Amino acid sequence: MTENSVTVDANKHTLAENVMGVVTGVFIASFGLFLLKESGSVSGGTAGLALLVSYATGLSFGLLFLLVNVPFFALALWKKGVGFTLRTVMTVAMVSAFSYLHPVALGIDELNPVYGTLGGNLLVGVGLLILFRHGASLGGINILALILQEKVGWRAGYVQMVIDVAIVLFSLTVVSPWVVLVSAAGAVVLNLVLALNHKQGRYLGRT
Repeated sequence: MTENSVTVDANKHTLAENVMGVVTGVFIASFGLFLLKESGSVSGGTAGLALLVSYATGLSFGLLFLLVNVPFFALALWKKGVGFTLRTVMTVAMVSAFSYLHPVALGIDELNPVYGTLGGNLLVGVGLLILFRHGASLGGINILALILQEKVGWRAGYVQMVIDVAIVLFSLTVVSPWVVLVSAAGAVVLNLVLALNHKQGRYLGRT
């Protein structure tokens, strides 16, 4: 076995590492989304769309998040393969499940909306970063952003930032301008985490 092949094998994630990475990423991201919902704020991506519909209709965020992601699973299967798609389906389902668990396990009587929005987006960004590095995502816009980074060279964080800010601005039809302003700042925080830490070729770990 050559030195290069030994290095490649050393960089490859084990099954246990991938499982722990995905569970950790999902928990952190889902807790961030919980803070966003408790703050009454909005976000980008499919999570943001699910939050908007949840505010407008009163339907469960967990169910809406799962349904909004369904069309993107086909895109993931086409461009990213079976393994990535299965991991993404699993993470989306786990986020939906955690969205029911967090309110039961942790009751929040009062949460500063600025703190909840910025802190929640920071946690979602960290959770996404962990998931990306273990070959998974939270579906939706994450899948599109990763594909564009791989095929065109556009940074996933910047691509998602543009789309997320557009979704947040659209939320003016549902929430107040102040909430939109704070949410837009939160979207920038989330995507800066990705743009500054998820660069092609920087991370050596492989799924």
